[in-house]
Amino acid sequence: MLHLCDLDDLHVGSARGFDAIEDGPRVFVVMQHGGRVAGYVDLCPHFWSTGLAWRRDAYLTPDRQHIRCAAHGALFGIDDGVCISGPCLGQRLTPVDLHIADGGIWLDPANLQQFRPSAPAER
Repeated sequence: MLHLCDLDDLHVGSARGFDAIEDGPRVFVVMQHGGRVAGYVDLCPHFWSTGLAWRRDAYLTPDRQHIRCAAHGALFGIDDGVCISGPCLGQRLTPVDLHIADGGIWLDPANLQQFRPSAPAER
């Protein structure tokens, strides 16, 4: 298991990006107001190679109620990752299974192998 951070390091209403696997996608986690932690692959479903943040850890809207794709303006629910506005309406962010234990947030890197971006197919 890969230790991402301590729960105390991820403040309520904030998001933080992590380089979880070498040459792979980043993962971001969100501390929900209800105490729930959610993790998603940092790629917009509108265009699979586009990261969500416009700068490091800038994933949330100013009111901290939604995740926003800086490239496309899509808005996603924090709890479920479903797009509620934008070019990928109804699609969802790819969730990542996180584990909360010993006061920390943990990730099994083997779970991310399936999310590695692939090169475009040749024509």
